[in-house]
Amino acid sequence: MLNVENVSGGYDGEKIVKNIHFSVGKGEFFGILGPNGSGKTTLLKLLSGLLELQQGMVKISNISITDLTKKQLAKKVAVLPQLSPQAFPYTVKETVSLGRYAHHRGFFQTWTEADEKIVQEVMKQTNISQFQDNSVMEHSGGEQQRIFLAQALVQQPEILLLDEPTNHLDLAYQKELLDLLRTRARQEELTVVAILHDLNLASLYCDRILLMEQGEARAIANPDDVLSEELINRVYHTEVIKQLHAQIAKPQLHLMPGKKNEKEGAKVKIDEALLSFSSERIVLQAKQPLKTLSSGVIGAGFGWYSSFVNRHVDANYNCTNHREEMQEYLSRYDFPVSQTVGMMTAVALEDHSYGMYEGDGFSIMIVVTAGVGNAVDSTRMDSPVAGPVKPGTINTWIFINGKLMDEAYIQAIITATEAKAQVLRDCNVRDAVTKKQATGTSTDSILVAATQQGKEIDYAGTATELGYLIGRGVYQEMKQSIQNYFKRKEMHDHLSLN
Repeated sequence: MLNVENVSGGYDGEKIVKNIHFSVGKGEFFGILGPNGSGKTTLLKLLSGLLELQQGMVKISNISITDLTKKQLAKKVAVLPQLSPQAFPYTVKETVSLGRYAHHRGFFQTWTEADEKIVQEVMKQTNISQFQDNSVMEHSGGEQQRIFLAQALVQQPEILLLDEPTNHLDLAYQKELLDLLRTRARQEELTVVAILHDLNLASLYCDRILLMEQGEARAIANPDDVLSEELINRVYHTEVIKQLHAQIAKPQLHLMPGKKNEKEGAKVKIDEALLSFSSERIVLQAKQPLKTLSSGVIGAGFGWYSSFVNRHVDANYNCTNHREEMQEYLSRYDFPVSQTVGMMTAVALEDHSYGMYEGDGFSIMIVVTAGVGNAVDSTRMDSPVAGPVKPGTINTWIFINGKLMDEAYIQAIITATEAKAQVLRDCNVRDAVTKKQATGTSTDSILVAATQQGKEIDYAGTATELGYLIGRGVYQEMKQSIQNYFKRKEMHDHLSLN
């Protein structure tokens, strides 16, 4: 559809854009990124024919734009420049209707039913029909941007060029405009080429991205390849962290504020002084948020949390929406839900065990509550656990004073699970149905939280010092908690008999 062949150009003989080469397919959403002064707007002017090429060629369907008249080019390409104040108080409909000029042979050609139909359809699509008789000057920047987008769309172009269309728009208007563009690209095969300043929006909406620096192409590829930490850090001269979007397979970049030695803030250490115990809950309140990987009822997955609650519930606890009920519980006791990991257990919290373990440049604290009344063999093949079960949950907290990479979080959970399985073997805990060795309980939960300060730790497998301490610590604290559980159960059974 659009072929850009070794294009160079600029102003007064100076090359601002240098040897740019790429192609854009029909119905593709193509983004152009780059820091200020990288030549993005100059490139768009070269593509639209507003600026004369110094070198190279721009082709649309294998026809050079220099071989097209202005009206012919206007039928193929529409341009939406950056929003600027309008000096003429046209109505909204009049402004949109100017886009039909390319399809008229003479300046005074009669307005047709086909023109009216197209204008009304596009105004409806861009959600501006309700104020078509108002002056453009009466409307906000976001509404004006939709008006001028409608003007471009009524040209019925094959290619739409946009220069920072979301600039100065609030979040809702940005999403609305980009959703509309993507819909037109998908459903009507409109080719969209847009300069965007928001890297994350470009990732969400663009099929491919051109990254420019000092007038040259630094990368042309899909968003995941272009938006790499190394490339963005180098081109934009700032530090970003790349992570996947929580709901869709698109990368998102997070800006790191301040200088490197300012990022960690006040030093914090997690130890037993931050713990509090009662028969109703075990709580750890950290002074700063900890990066956490959790399977809790609240706060599951990766996140940053400063409050950690292991809550006792009745053995007959039953709720249709346990997450909502847990949120209400946390709010009732003034725990900020957005900053809290919440777990549940029906075992007596007095059976807990915890301990500190020191490593070379880091330390860990492990807290365990355990009951094995519903211990199961996870390899059981006949059916999942069903029906009423006795109270029994093994909840494991692992707090690390250190800086963990993501792989270390996952390995820490693996190492802790291996240690748990060994504890159950050594304590001869068995599945009540199969009578085979239990591997856990049906409702086990775990969290790994780190201060993200101090020593950087890449791995937590059993071959590493961190993995060794996690395995040793989980084994010791879990075994002690299970022994506490058995002792209390034995005492309870004895008192019941007497």
